[in-house]
Amino acid sequence: MNLLNAIKISSTGLSAERVRLNVASMNLANAHVTRTLDGGPYKARSVIFSSVPFTNPESELGELENDGFAKQLARALQTVKVSKIVEDSGPFKEIHDPSHPDADEQGMVLLPNVNVMEQMVDIMTAARAFEANITAIDTAKSMAMKAIEIAR
Repeated sequence: MNLLNAIKISSTGLSAERVRLNVASMNLANAHVTRTLDGGPYKARSVIFSSVPFTNPESELGELENDGFAKQLARALQTVKVSKIVEDSGPFKEIHDPSHPDADEQGMVLLPNVNVMEQMVDIMTAARAFEANITAIDTAKSMAMKAIEIAR
């Protein structure tokens, strides 16, 4: 595996974590929205990731001897992608506030099903995963620089 492949694999992780960070931020921003364009309260969203086998047309895997290692390496290399963004089907929170413009006849208001603590954890987890992918890219870059220095 060449070092550019390592950077490409980590970059897919960066892209996926960026989406997760954006979705969690959007959930937090809409945690108190009681009326959307659909008429009801905002529904929390979450990101579903899936792994995808890494394929690279410029890969040298085809040039390696067919001793089994190339096949094992090809199976082990995975990238990540966002499969879909789904709405949380959990129940809305209900509060009693007859003065609220969205209150029903009994004075109950439906609030979004956003769990603020879960969203904060998602943001922190995405930030840590983002940092880990950047560290992997920096490591691959420094390995490439060392290889160039050795070749001189």
